[in-house]
Amino acid sequence: MKPAPFDYYAPASVDEALADLARLGYDAKVLAGGQSLIPAMNFRLAQPAALVDLNRIDELFYIRPADGGGLAIGAMTRDSDVEHDPLVAERAPLLHAVMPHVAHPQIRSRGTFGGSIAHADPAAEIPAVTVALGARYLVRSSARERWIAAEDFYAGPFATQLEPDELLIEIALPPLPPRSGWSFHEMARQHGAFALAGAVAVVTLDEQGRCGRARLVFLNCGDKPQMAQHAAALLAGQPPTLDAIRAVAEAAASDVDPSGDIHATADYRRHLALVLARRALADAFERALRGGG
Repeated sequence: MKPAPFDYYAPASVDEALADLARLGYDAKVLAGGQSLIPAMNFRLAQPAALVDLNRIDELFYIRPADGGGLAIGAMTRDSDVEHDPLVAERAPLLHAVMPHVAHPQIRSRGTFGGSIAHADPAAEIPAVTVALGARYLVRSSARERWIAAEDFYAGPFATQLEPDELLIEIALPPLPPRSGWSFHEMARQHGAFALAGAVAVVTLDEQGRCGRARLVFLNCGDKPQMAQHAAALLAGQPPTLDAIRAVAEAAASDVDPSGDIHATADYRRHLALVLARRALADAFERALRGGG
């Protein structure tokens, strides 16, 4: 099929794009990489009256160092650029490790980092990883600018806190503290396919080798990236023994509320959440003990 008729706008600056969105309101859709929107339009699952194409806005394509060892990524940066950038490998090694799991090289060459975040697919890796890393998103409209914590950004499946006149501008990743470790595990039918379930863990040890902080986030185990706050809090101040990790993984898996579909039942996803959380936490603590390597 082909998309329904629509008007097309190709602004050359952020201000011009925001003016278009302010004028068009709910009738418009933002076109970034188009790897999700265009297929939906071709099947007429999405029928926007207008497209606002961001691909001419050079100021949204960047990867920059941020103060304190952090990282700033422009919303229109291609996934393949994030995957291969040495600054990402140095300052956000978890993100560097995860990017090859995002779809396929052809998709990553066109798809955008901010596009995946704004699309808010519960099965996508990038939203879950940015939540686990404690990222913040810079959002702007013609009238205001605001920062939103990644964990507060997602409202449900394919739904976010973005208003119709707002654009995602930048993703800010904080530096990992000393004695931190990370890990990512997912189960997919084949490499590049959407994960049946996944778990991302970021942990920090104190000077006594006990857990100072732990963040555990699931993907495709609910209607948005699921952060296991209460379960991870059980590790605070505790040595990361296998028994402690197993107990936290069990508590985290019992809190998720996955749905079933043709690919996996809800019970199977809950089982995957348990197994993947245990593996992710164990690997993250092992990496922290090795000095974050």
